[in-house]
Amino acid sequence: MALSRLQLTPDMSICRILNGMWQVSGSHGHIDSKAAVKQMFDYLDAGYTTWDLADIYGPAEDIMSEFRRQLLAARGQSALDSLQIFTKWVPQPTTMTKTVVEQNINKSLTRMGMNSLDLLQFHWWDYGNNSYLDALRYLSELQSEGKIKHLGLTNFDTKRLKQIYEAGIPIVSNQVQYSIIDRRPEVSMVPFCQQNNIKLLTYGTVCGGLLSDKYLNQSEPRSADLTTASLKKYKNMIDRWGGWQLFQELLAALRRIGDKYNVSIANVAIRYILDKPAVGGVIVGVRLGKSEHLQDTAKVSQFILDADDVEQIEIVSRKSRDLFQSIGDCGDEYR
Repeated sequence: MALSRLQLTPDMSICRILNGMWQVSGSHGHIDSKAAVKQMFDYLDAGYTTWDLADIYGPAEDIMSEFRRQLLAARGQSALDSLQIFTKWVPQPTTMTKTVVEQNINKSLTRMGMNSLDLLQFHWWDYGNNSYLDALRYLSELQSEGKIKHLGLTNFDTKRLKQIYEAGIPIVSNQVQYSIIDRRPEVSMVPFCQQNNIKLLTYGTVCGGLLSDKYLNQSEPRSADLTTASLKKYKNMIDRWGGWQLFQELLAALRRIGDKYNVSIANVAIRYILDKPAVGGVIVGVRLGKSEHLQDTAKVSQFILDADDVEQIEIVSRKSRDLFQSIGDCGDEYR
């Protein structure tokens, strides 16, 4: 069965499972760039055409550039055009001028050998400095000039998304953390996005691999066992959500659901979020040249959760703490 796709914009269809490239940033171990590029062909051949990266993800844009170069040489322009490349701009929160904004967008264009960015996702660290509105206005100008096809956000909360939307800046997506563990987007972000045709691109949906069969019936990992930035980050989120014992209850419930459809715990966790309102796609991190889950992840398209499945998940979720109360809205953990 083919991977499911979504018409994110009138001119752009995306794979609903996006390949996340945070894993090449250096915080998940060394990545061999040659092996990484070689494996990117495997993802493309399996139907995973949509990539999520950032200017701050180490060599991610450079690896993408080399992949694009090799793909064009081997398969031609039509193969190159089948990719959707979503990068980010993550500036320090200082005064924003058109020159500063354009220089940084040009840098990404040059690094990846592109004339126009498919989707530029903008992140801002400090709401106390409202220069993010200036930056977004200049990004919108660059969009009109053809250097950016579409504008999105990363880790913006609902209040600022509403402010940006009401300023007339055309936002198509917001990238946020969203999983069975972290359901903060459901409080205010999802309703606003539904009302205004903005899609959520979600990360952390498998909690860095913790929401998987590997951790079912396992004792709580020690800090030394959490060998990647993802594992450390999402183990902390599980602790705040309800702790390891409740997490084991959740994994057991997901395993029962998985047995019903002959799929993995990770498949169920991804499917659960894909079926949520306003969700356009789920970003699954890829450790290029290290490991891959192509065949397993493809099974997400082969089943749909029924009401009983969802209720099994809700039974466990109702025992957890309210992360919206303890952390705040989407992205507040970064500010």
